Amino acid sequence: MTAETLAQLIASLPEEERIILTLHYLRNLSTEEIAANLHVPERAVVAVIAAGRQRLTSRLNL
Repeated sequence: MTAETLAQLIASLPEEERIILTLHYLRNLSTEEIAANLHVPERAVVAVIAAGRQRLTSRLNL
């Protein structure tokens, strides 16, 4: 998968997932960095990344 394809798939996600996955996968920030920047618990970032990854996987399998 190219970075462009990943960016397009991420762009189609709900806002919260889109922001966190963009920071994580496209800007290479750690979960700790994302949590600090967004002022949310790190466990919330981890949960959103997991849910977003599942959603992306299901879209790729269609």
